[in-house]
Order: sequence, then structure tokens, then C-alpha cells
Amino acid sequence: MRLGLAQLNPIVGDLAGNRRRILEAYASLVAQGAELVVFPELAVCGYPPRDLLFKRRFVPDIVESLAQIAAAVGDVPALIGTVELNPTGQGRPFYNSAAFCHRGKVTATARKCLLPTYDVFDEDRYFEPATAPTVVVHNGVRIGITICEDIWTHPMISTRRLYSGQMPLEQLTTQKCDLMLNVSASPWHHDKENLRQKLVIDAAKSLGCPVAYVNTVGGNDELIFDGRSHVCDATGKLLAGLASFAEELRVVDTAAAPKAGAFVPSFDQAEMPDMYAALVLGLRDYAHKSGFQRALVALSGGIDSALVAVIAADALGQENIVGVSLPSTISSQHSRDDARILAENLGIRFETITIADAVAATEHSLGPLFTGRPRDVAEENIQARIRGVLMMALSNKFGSLLLTTGNKSEVAVGYCTLYGDMCGGLAVISDVFKTQVYALSRWINREKEIIPRNTIDKAPSAELRPGQTDQDSLPPYDMLDALLHGYVEEGLSRRDLVAQGFPEAVVSDVVRKVDLNEYKRKQAAPGLKITPLAFGVGRRIPIVQKYVG
Repeated sequence: MRLGLAQLNPIVGDLAGNRRRILEAYASLVAQGAELVVFPELAVCGYPPRDLLFKRRFVPDIVESLAQIAAAVGDVPALIGTVELNPTGQGRPFYNSAAFCHRGKVTATARKCLLPTYDVFDEDRYFEPATAPTVVVHNGVRIGITICEDIWTHPMISTRRLYSGQMPLEQLTTQKCDLMLNVSASPWHHDKENLRQKLVIDAAKSLGCPVAYVNTVGGNDELIFDGRSHVCDATGKLLAGLASFAEELRVVDTAAAPKAGAFVPSFDQAEMPDMYAALVLGLRDYAHKSGFQRALVALSGGIDSALVAVIAADALGQENIVGVSLPSTISSQHSRDDARILAENLGIRFETITIADAVAATEHSLGPLFTGRPRDVAEENIQARIRGVLMMALSNKFGSLLLTTGNKSEVAVGYCTLYGDMCGGLAVISDVFKTQVYALSRWINREKEIIPRNTIDKAPSAELRPGQTDQDSLPPYDMLDALLHGYVEEGLSRRDLVAQGFPEAVVSDVVRKVDLNEYKRKQAAPGLKITPLAFGVGRRIPIVQKYVG
């Protein structure tokens, strides 16, 4: 069968815009000879809709939008992810469904069986699960339909234990399918793409039929969807792979051998270009879908702000980025120079606002109350907070999105200033460890120097006091990141980390800082998710808690 794969980038809640994209893609793929067009999970409303579903008119409007789409579908059927009302009056109010549209109407509906509730997922809050996957017969072809999580039941996947009873793929093995379709909205994190391919390949082998996996693409809030839709034959051989981090429409013949160009180069690429592409797409979609065309970055001369500026210029265009240097009396000349050189290399507008007078005036105002107390972090943070005030003023005045520049290592241990450098609308690299920041920066410079070499080579410093370096307060970043990976992402205890060979005093200090700074992270800007567990909606740790472990 000639399948039309519609790897689209919907916007959550934009029913009219998504409908237009769906119908344009349908017409294009039919013109290319598709015999069945397949769209991603919840393509009609965008994923994840979350509590929009509880707005009284939202789901009825989705149903109406789907009816308009179905009315435009002709002899070539289309399978489209949507929300369906639960008419039984029992259980959750909705189904996560896929509508089989043909000749002007919805002729069949498949419902999602497995509803994920781990990490960023909360589908059980809204949807009622189906008891079995649906098989649709079209022109004598038996088509099994699954939705995203329904195929995430491989023995190698730990979340399989969350579900009991016979799994959807096991149920389909008795249905003698000629084709299986999986419509997905599967968020990306690094190393996930190979696992998804294995799931699809093994599903084809177990069912003995071709399998097509159609994934959404784009950024919605913290989540980034990479696309990478693909098709394999009944033996599990991959026939085609679509682009990563970009929309693509493709017709794939499930009975034909792979042809030249069947696999877009980005379908399988190395970690650094993958991570960079994800961050660029996530920033671009967050800004554009929120109505921003321009962005601001406070350029300190350090590596974090440099990386964010590079990503921003790529995502939004160099003409839409303003880099601002905000030196104090403590700021080194090399940091000022590095910020200026970076802006020149990127071709972005560069402005300087000195903060010495504002800092002095603030300290003078506080002087009577601070009398008799030694200078400490309170005075240091005045600099960061004045920078935050100035950057937010620029954001308000010019309608530009202020990008925060803290990395995951800093955010984890609270090495950032609340209402200071944490001010902004999007935390671009808050899920990128410091060691990854260095790796990405060196990758960016692989052909020519974009980020100044001095920015990469010099010791990292917040420059809030003379001679300060990050390692005055933190262990070396390679050790810190390994500890954070174990404690934050893997859930290891202090005892576990010490048993792995980390110094007990360092473990206790890092763990304490992670726990104490939960309140800061709750007030941080949303951050783009690129790891299996990011700070934000996927990590729900109480602010007030006393568990030490």
C-alpha cells in the first residue's frame, strides 16, 4: 500500500490552523499517489492539550473541526489523531482517538489503550482507556491501529510494568493484520530514536506485517517532538525514514524496496547535531507560537550565554536577536571583549549598559539596614538582580522574549540568582548539563570560530566578586554532572552515590543543594526538555520536605 505520511507541526488549541495544515497535507499526499494518509496523535488539537480539555467548548469544537476535515476527505481515506467524547457517562470524559475518515465522514474510530502517567505524561487525568486496539478493513486490507504508548510495551522498557493484562500488540497478533499503523506524539530526548525504531521493527516481526510509525514534530511548551516517522516491512526491514525536527510529507510504498533518498540524513545523526537541532526548534516554536519574533540575551562573556545566543540567532534569525552586555565594576575586560566578539561573529545587535551606578545606588539605599554586617552573597546578588530588572525592562519596551541562560548543572544546585539571571520567558539550556554545554560549543566551532575560544577555555565564573570561579562553590563539572545524573535522573541515594566512589562530603553537599533549591526551580522560566528527566512538569518534588535518604 502507498502510505502518505503527514509529519506535521500542529499548535495546541489552534483548531483552524491545524485543520488547514491537515487538509493541505492530505491534498498534497493524495496528489503524490497516496492510497491512505496518516496523521499524528491528536493532530486536530495539538499535543499535549492538558487542561484545555476541561474548557466546556474545547472538545465539542474539536469534534466539529474533525467533521469539517472528514467532509473534505474523498476516495483516499485519512487516519487522524483527535479527541473523542466518551458517551457512556462512565470513566473519564474523553478518549484519545484516531478517526478513520473516508468519503466525507468518519467511518471508524480507534481508541488508545495505554495511557501514560509517568514523566511529563498525565493522560489518565483526561482519557478513558480502550480495552483493545481497533482493526479497520479497507479494500480488503486489515489495518491494525495503535496510538503512541500502545506499542511501548517491549520487555526492555521499564514502564511496561505500569500496565497489566494483554498488551495491544499481543491482542493484534490474533487479528491477522495486513498493516499496522501507529500514530504518535512522542517527545524527544537524546538516545530515544534508536529505541523507537526497535519497537517498530519488533512490532512488524511479531505481527508479520508492515508497520508505519507517524510522529508529530515541533515544540509545544517544554516538549520537543522530533518527527522521525518511519516505515518497515513485514520482516522488520526499514523502508523509509523521515526528517528529524522538521515537517515532511512522504509517500512510502510498503511493498517496495527502499529507494535512493528513502532516509533523510537527519533521520539518524550524531548526538551533538541532534541536541542542537532540538534546542533550535524548541526555541523557535516556543517564541513563534507565543507571538514573539525577537529575543534578548544578556551576554556575560561566558559560555552559557554564548551558547544561548548562537541557538537564538539560528532559531529566530540574527536580525531578531539583541545581545546586551551589563558590566559592573567587577566584570573583567576579557568578559566584555568576549561578549562583543561573539555578537560580531553572529552578526547580532550588541548593546552595553553599565550597572555600576545602579549597584552603588542600591547599596547606598540598603546601607543603613546592612550596617555592621559583612559583605556576602546579598551584595553579590544585587548585581544579578539589577541586570534582571534592566533586561526585563528591555523585554517589556520592545516586545522581545528574554532568554535565560542557566544550564542544568547550575539550576540543579541553585547556582543562580532568583529574580536576577533567572528572569526571563524561556530557559533554553536548563536541561543541558555544563559538560554538554562545552561539548555543544566545541561542536558549533567545528568549522570556524563562532564562540570565542577564550570563552570556552577560561575558567567559568559568575563574576559577582573579584577572582570568583564556579569551582569555589562547586566540584569540577565532570564530577558534578555525573552526581546530578545519578541523583536527579536515576533517583540514586547518597549511599548509592558514595558506593560508586564519589567523595561522601561532596555527595552530601551536592544533594543538599539540590534539595534546598527546589523553591527556585518552581519559580524558574519553563525550560526545553532534552533529557529523559528534566526539571519542570516531569519532576514533581515537594518544596517543603525533610527526606534525606
